[in-house]
This record gives sequence, structure tokens and C-alpha cells, in this order.
Amino acid sequence: MKSQANSELLPLVNAKQRIQDYTDLMKPGITTLVMVTALAGFYLGSGATVNLSVLIYTLIGVGLVAGGGGTLNHYLERDADSKMKRTKTRPLPAKRLSSTEVLIFGIGISLLGVSVLFFLVNSITAVLALISWISYVLIYTPMKRFTPFATLVGAIPGALPPMGGWTAAHGAITFEAWILFTILFMWQLPHFLAIAWICRDDYERGGFPMLTVLKNSRRLTGRQMIVYSAALLVVSLLPALIGLAGSVYFLGALLSGIAFFVINMLVAIDTNTLNARRVLWASIIHLPILLVLMMVDKIVL
Repeated sequence: MKSQANSELLPLVNAKQRIQDYTDLMKPGITTLVMVTALAGFYLGSGATVNLSVLIYTLIGVGLVAGGGGTLNHYLERDADSKMKRTKTRPLPAKRLSSTEVLIFGIGISLLGVSVLFFLVNSITAVLALISWISYVLIYTPMKRFTPFATLVGAIPGALPPMGGWTAAHGAITFEAWILFTILFMWQLPHFLAIAWICRDDYERGGFPMLTVLKNSRRLTGRQMIVYSAALLVVSLLPALIGLAGSVYFLGALLSGIAFFVINMLVAIDTNTLNARRVLWASIIHLPILLVLMMVDKIVL
């Protein structure tokens, strides 16, 4: 009786595991960030009222494209993932899913996402999502194998979602949309360098020549984190200067930006895992502060 009960539960357990695996393929953390930044861009690009139906289609579309890109990243890096501690239990290295089904799933939801944006939102947003997908899957992912400069390319797809949200609501790429793009672009660089330092041993095992695994990596990593966090501080003040946000945002962005810059300086002074973790957590706090204050200031204005 016990073995029979176990055999009856097995399909349910397997189904639950497959759902979890497919969810993991879509990199839910990154996909959620993409959708949140697209939401912020949509709200900021809207007029007095927000078109909820278009917003929903936008979030579905960008979420599917991001999830499809994440899935294909799993597919392309499956061999390297099997060599790294933090990734060897992913669905493909652990052989819970086949390469073929992952490839089909990734391409399928990517095409579905672009189609949703093209037919239910607008062509500009669909093109931006496609550019994001191409730069992430076809350029950044292979480029990681050869050069640490891949990080700069990888920041492009991460910076396009707020611009896509803006165009979904506004219908055009404007100067404000480029400012949102630049803020996200600059934010990602110290954020990712912190991750790259924390996981540098894994990246070296996987064969990825990240900046943090090169000779003189301590000096180079610290110097770049200072430069990027300083650049982020400057560009994050621009929304207030062009009228996209007001004084509440300006003060909050200034204080939060200075704090983030100081924390990045700690890495330059003493490049170690503890300080890198501080930068990582500070970046996770800093970006929502910027987005929320921008959106709140729009209500005030």
C-alpha cells in the first residue's frame, strides 16, 4: 500500500519539479526586475491617466522576451554552468530537462513576447524588446567567453526595459527615455561587478574572463566601480533638471547616490568579498529609491 501511494504521488512530484525548472529557466529575479523597470518607464511616459490594458500587454510582452532570453542563456551556457558551484544544479547541467525542449521553449516564448508587443502595444516597443533579446542572447552571452568588455554589452539589454515602457505609453523615443536608459545602464555596472567579485572563483572555473579574474583585478575592479557609481550619481539627477521629476526626487537621488558612491569607494580602498556584498545590497536598495521617487514626484507635480 505504501509503495502504491508513493507511485501515485510520483507524477505530481515530477510535474511540480518541471514547473519549477521551467520557471528557473526564465530567471525570475532578472525577469521581475525587467518588468518593474518597464512599469516605471510606462508610468513616467503616460499622461494624466494610465492605459491599464496596454500596461498589462507591455508587462506580459517584456516578461516573455526577458524570460525567453534567460532560457536561451541557460541553453548556451549549459556546459559552463556544469563547472560552477552556483549553477551546476540548474535544469540543464542536472539533466532534468533536455537541450531540445529548453531551446524550443526559449525561442517560443521569445517570439510570443515580441508578437504581443508588436500587435497589442506598438512596433517601437517590439523592436526595442527584439534589440534587447539580440544583444543579450546573440552578442553578450557568447562574448562573455572572450572578453571582460562583455559586461558593457550586457548592460544594454538591462537598460532597455524602462525605455520600452516609456515608448509603450508615449509612442516615441524621447530624451527622457534615453535618460531612463542611461540610469539603468550605469546602475548595472557596479551591481554586476559586485556579483562578479563575489563569484570570481566560479567564473574562473566556468572559463569566463571577467574583470574580477584578471591580473590586477583588485585595482581594476575598484577603479571601475568608482567611475560607474560617480557617473550614475550624475545621470540620476538629470530627471529633476529636465522636469521629469522635482525637488523631492532630486534630494532623494542626491543623498542615495552619494551613499552608493561612498560604498563603492570602500571596494576601491579594500577590494574584498564583504565590501562587494555591501555594494550588491546597496545597489538593490538604490535603484528602487530612484524609481519610486521619480514616480512619486510625478504625482506631486
